[in-house]
Amino acid sequence: MRKAIIDGFRQLVSRPIYLIVMVVVPMVTAWFLIDLMREGLPLQLPTAIVDLDHTTTSRRTARNLAANELVDVVYSPETYHDAMELLRKGKIYGFFMIPSNFERDAVSGKETTITYYVNLAYYVPGSLSFKSFKQTAVTTTGGIMVTSLVSAGVDEGMIRNMIQPVVTQVHPYGNPWTNYSIYLSNSFIPCALQLIIFQITAFSFLQEIKRGSSIRWIQDAGGSIVKACFGKLIPQYLIFATVGMAMLGMLYGFSHFPLNGSTLGMVAAMLLFIAASQAFALTICSIIPNLRFALSILSLIGILSFSIAGFSFPVEQMYGGVGIFSYILPIRYYFLIYINTALNGYELYYCRWEFVGLIVFLALPFTMLWKLKRYAYHPVYIP
Repeated sequence: MRKAIIDGFRQLVSRPIYLIVMVVVPMVTAWFLIDLMREGLPLQLPTAIVDLDHTTTSRRTARNLAANELVDVVYSPETYHDAMELLRKGKIYGFFMIPSNFERDAVSGKETTITYYVNLAYYVPGSLSFKSFKQTAVTTTGGIMVTSLVSAGVDEGMIRNMIQPVVTQVHPYGNPWTNYSIYLSNSFIPCALQLIIFQITAFSFLQEIKRGSSIRWIQDAGGSIVKACFGKLIPQYLIFATVGMAMLGMLYGFSHFPLNGSTLGMVAAMLLFIAASQAFALTICSIIPNLRFALSILSLIGILSFSIAGFSFPVEQMYGGVGIFSYILPIRYYFLIYINTALNGYELYYCRWEFVGLIVFLALPFTMLWKLKRYAYHPVYIP
């Protein structure tokens, strides 16, 4: 075992690309994502307002929209077609349109329509623009109703109770700042690490078969495929574990993201997650002992993990045939532990099945190592 581990370390230091991909790439990726979303929420999204009325009410509406921190009114096109052209070119994420005779119709009680258009091809900025436009429209409508009823002699206090009979208070739990980075960074960064672990693990094993050196690799481990695999995995695990701890330090120490539960629980989850990712990749390598095919499949699984692991869409709302695939990914279990421990502050007891899921991954390779050993003793590279 000792010789196998030493050979594993030698392999990692033999080519600079190993340490670059294992250390530099994940740390730069983590720093990039944290810095990219350091504001927590996209602010000052470029938008436009088309004012066809040019009255006191329409100008007040435009000022209310411009005062919203989520949008930045950078254009004031004169027509609908000019605004739509800006939207098609990607210069704005949406525009707010006030029709002609807006003030006159609203004050006289006639039906009038405020229209807003958003580009939801860019989901997050489009949704935030929609939120700002809708808030401005509701505020404008309420303001016009107050003005009209007051001019008719109705008490202003009664009017406000009629417009908003129930006052709601919103207290977001777990992320009261509605900070996108708290949620996305804690999911995307480990998922990117999982993708890198998949690639490094598959490459380090299957290149032995590709180069025809797998026979010597097994013999150096005393003929034991288990010792040979551990000799490669342990050095990689130590490096990935160090990177994982550095990532946790960046998230909860440097960025001060909420950690309402057990710190040791998140550390244990990260360490188990790294080992589970290695075990998953080794299982795929044993099933498909071809470098090109295994790397392609693991790359596909790693990329799809960003979607089907439940980061952006609840697994419970996915089609059953799609949602079930999320539970064959190590990142899914780490993600659930993060939600329950770091955000919701649950005791580790309530995350026990997620930890069990990660541990189960560690046993998977032992069911297929015999196949990897057979191919290692009879290396045939299929380009």
